[in-house]
Amino acid sequence: MNKIKNMTYNEEELSRMRVKRITANIRTSDIDKADAFYHDVLGLKVIMDHGWIRTYGLDSKMTVQVSFASEGGSGTPVPDLSVEVDDIEIAVARVKKANIVIEYGPKSEPWGVRRFYVRDPFGKLLIILQHAHD
Repeated sequence: MNKIKNMTYNEEELSRMRVKRITANIRTSDIDKADAFYHDVLGLKVIMDHGWIRTYGLDSKMTVQVSFASEGGSGTPVPDLSVEVDDIEIAVARVKKANIVIEYGPKSEPWGVRRFYVRDPFGKLLIILQHAHD
């Protein structure tokens, strides 16, 4: 593992290069399994398909974020992916209709989100959430 040198840059130096996108890549030998969950349940569209990699997304711009955590909050495990939605109740209904087991929640948390945990077809733990101010 590389030991990363601690660097200090001022805001002007940092602004010279901006991160445009961060993409989660999930290893699988059966890409077609993604469609039932990421398209049918979450409503994402196929925006790229090269056969060996398929990317789901939306046309909307999203905030670039990477989170690092020691736990998932309220004693839950750290999820592999976080998916923020604009209507948590519709998300819950779609998950239940697809017979996907909800591992935690839905629960309103003291830090201002309503959330639940599920696993995708590849075993990745997802938190699906809505902020209380939405």
